[in-house]
Amino acid sequence: MPKVGSPHPGGLGLAEARALVQRAVDKAEQLGLRGAVAVVGASGTLLTASRMDAGGPGGMARARSKAWISATQQIPSSEHLHRMTTISPPVAAGFAQASPEALFPGAGGMPVSAGGVVVAGIAASGATVSPFFPEGVDPRVVSADGRPANPEDLLIAYALGTGYAGQHGDDQKRWEQRFGDLVVDPADSLGMAPAPPARRQAQLDWARGLCDAAMDAAVRRGVRVAVAVVDRGGDPVQQDLMDGAPAGGVSVAQAVAGAAALFDCESGDLGARFGLPDGDPVADLAALVVPPVLGVPGGRPVRDGGQVVAGLGVGGGDPAVCADIARIALDAA
Repeated sequence: MPKVGSPHPGGLGLAEARALVQRAVDKAEQLGLRGAVAVVGASGTLLTASRMDAGGPGGMARARSKAWISATQQIPSSEHLHRMTTISPPVAAGFAQASPEALFPGAGGMPVSAGGVVVAGIAASGATVSPFFPEGVDPRVVSADGRPANPEDLLIAYALGTGYAGQHGDDQKRWEQRFGDLVVDPADSLGMAPAPPARRQAQLDWARGLCDAAMDAAVRRGVRVAVAVVDRGGDPVQQDLMDGAPAGGVSVAQAVAGAAALFDCESGDLGARFGLPDGDPVADLAALVVPPVLGVPGGRPVRDGGQVVAGLGVGGGDPAVCADIARIALDAA
């Protein structure tokens, strides 16, 4: 991150962003939630994102969108949603057209500030991440200062270490639907109490380890890159952007990882595998699948027992170097 007083725009470092995500994952597991958490820098570039085990596809994209809104508009995404529903439809449509990463303008995203300046945005979404109180949850852990604290907003407040602030409407009504007239004494509220470290995230831990191995290999090569691990359907499980790496590497890493996972080949071999005498076969393939795919080196399939279970992608540098980094990381796994 640039020094204070630097003429260059500041931002959040990867280590700091990962720490925020880990705190959110810890609290989510305590609450029995499964989903994805994303941190987007003030420039709109994804810094890191993690999908919890059984978090479901699609959650990462929603979390990333809400985090993007909070980071770039420098407001809670609930406030942005309110604005979009009160301004004239042509203006709202114009914003969406000019802001392609604001695909999901839902509530739940929060800006991350440092020294009074917004440096990032964070949000969560996924299979069971919602503002509704899960069945069987201890009412003490979904209350803050004796008041209802919905799980989605609670895990983000906990990650940031700020006071709880609900973004999803009437917490009291949802509380009464789940717990009736139960009252929790402020002294017994555990919503913002320390959550134990998450222990049931074997898939996420594996994906993070693979990204770490790739980033370690990049450091040894003297390059800075973006790394992504996607599931066999191309949905991201873990994404990271090394400090100082080209911002465009985030999209490249995800797309080459998706190509490798979806088509069971190195991403650089995609064109040769489906090559035709004329036209652009890779573009034709990309139009057929929802996750982004890119036919340049850098992505490798991850196999277990001969079956593809994931894809690893490295982007942002020379494609040949990125492909070698991916190979080294898989060899070390």
